[in-house]
Amino acid sequence: MYDALRSYDYKLIFKPTIKDHSGKPKGNVDAELVLHSAIIQYENYNQAVIVSGDGDFYCLHQYLKRERKLLKIIIPNRKSESSLLKRFQHEKLLKERERKKVELA
Repeated sequence: MYDALRSYDYKLIFKPTIKDHSGKPKGNVDAELVLHSAIIQYENYNQAVIVSGDGDFYCLHQYLKRERKLLKIIIPNRKSESSLLKRFQHEKLLKERERKKVELA
């Protein structure tokens, strides 16, 4: 899968993880995503697609929209959508709703 993404010029960035109290891996990537998107990789892309419904990225969405670099926010499921994202109606895509449209076509 990684090779397929790389073949489409996706740059994959991996981060070390730790295990939480239940043994599941946890790799807090919120701050790194904001840093890479707003500073480190900013000049290397024209528009961004953020796949997350997490309100923690509100400041990143707001910044990228102001800079005309926010293309879409893809929200994996309705349960993961923060109420903070209501301001981004034109940029939001709810994966569940879009998948149903494609399946009906």
